[in-house]
Amino acid sequence: MLISTLFTVLAAGLATAAPLDRRDVSLNAEAVAEAQKFDATATRALTATTIKTSDGKCLSVDPFSGDFRENLTPVAVVACDGSKNQTWDVLTSGVHNNVKGQALIVSSLTNACLNFDPRRAAGNQVLLFSCGGRADGGGVVATSQLFAFSGTGGTQALVPQNGNNAVCLTVKNGLVDQTACTGAASASGAELFTIGGQGGNQAATQPATGAGGKGAKTTTTAAAATTTAAAATATAAADCAASTVTVTVTVTSAAAATNVAVVEATTTTAAAATTTAAATTTTAKAATTTTPGATITVSGAGGVLNPSAVAESQVKDLTATRAATGVQIKDSNGQCLSVDATAGDFRENLIPVELKDCDGSEGQKFDFITKGVHNDQANSALIVSSLTQGCLNFDPRRAAGDQVILFACGGRADGAGGVTNSQLFPFVAADLTAPYVLTPESGNNAVCLVNSNGRLGNEACDATKPSATELFTIVA
Repeated sequence: MLISTLFTVLAAGLATAAPLDRRDVSLNAEAVAEAQKFDATATRALTATTIKTSDGKCLSVDPFSGDFRENLTPVAVVACDGSKNQTWDVLTSGVHNNVKGQALIVSSLTNACLNFDPRRAAGNQVLLFSCGGRADGGGVVATSQLFAFSGTGGTQALVPQNGNNAVCLTVKNGLVDQTACTGAASASGAELFTIGGQGGNQAATQPATGAGGKGAKTTTTAAAATTTAAAATATAAADCAASTVTVTVTVTSAAAATNVAVVEATTTTAAAATTTAAATTTTAKAATTTTPGATITVSGAGGVLNPSAVAESQVKDLTATRAATGVQIKDSNGQCLSVDATAGDFRENLIPVELKDCDGSEGQKFDFITKGVHNDQANSALIVSSLTQGCLNFDPRRAAGDQVILFACGGRADGAGGVTNSQLFPFVAADLTAPYVLTPESGNNAVCLVNSNGRLGNEACDATKPSATELFTIVA
């Protein structure tokens, strides 16, 4: 393996974030059934239709790319293949739509609504969410899910009502995203979508809503028909088996995490978690990814991975500037900082960082973020696990020997924090060719991180005059 410093990495140019690979999660059939309900009373202008982009690709959904309820699911833009993943219903009235001239865009596969939430991180603001805007399906009408609609299909802009005619949906990096506009009349190119056409070879079929769940068949009598529920036998798991979308389950805004899709007068928001990294004293554990049907055991609080909680807490900052991506960090003995995602709590917080023989695994890779949602300080960096997206964190209020951990970036357990100096480390370009001192800014140059019996710990030091054991090497 070629050893280099961050100077070499920077010479090649600063790296910016890109979408992560798909992280499969276990669907909870009961939670899906509660959250993603088929509205049998609704009027549907179009049923099981396709929505195509200006270059002829189809909007597609993978139920396993969201959380355990099939919420927070990105919408991919891929080659059309006739699968149920690429079918959509357009609802002009119903339980979750009482506004004339507006429509819900609903996945025929999952029954979730297309949703625009400007509070979320850039690049993660357009997702599928439970119709009505509540994660548990208890919402009624959410303006974040209503789109201006003339009553017929064809080529048109998708303008969310809560965008106040200043936001249009578009395509960015293979996903449906948002962009500034001045209403539908100004839309062009990637901001135009063609609604209409048979998808999944069964334009009048309502597929199942979740793993093991039952859906409904619908029949249409005109372009805008009222549908009734019947039985269907397909499952979402089978429908998505051939999906090739690459997305991530980490989809909650670090700036304003919440359990509802949009805040409005008719919607009750979930209480925000208030635990901070500095004050947290729970002995914890955590987990990483899972495949459908699997349960991941963790070492600490919660006992098992909660994919939805992980999605809220461990958010990849797609706006960040990265000086390095996926690099190893070696101590003076040549061992690598190493992360076991199951060694923390159910949110993948409170994970200890170990020193192990270098093996090139994902648990030994880190990103250096010099600017982003959780770093607004010049000459500072966040050191982020490439595996979990948790930030290296120093908390002197924790028990001795347990003060250096990975924690949700921003310092709040639920991922809703902003910037905390317990996670910022001095990072000056002129020093990149020299061995690196891990000294948290909250330690005021008097704390250095060190190998403490195989675990990353801390000791008192003069960070301007580090000893050999307080120096680390960056490995690309």
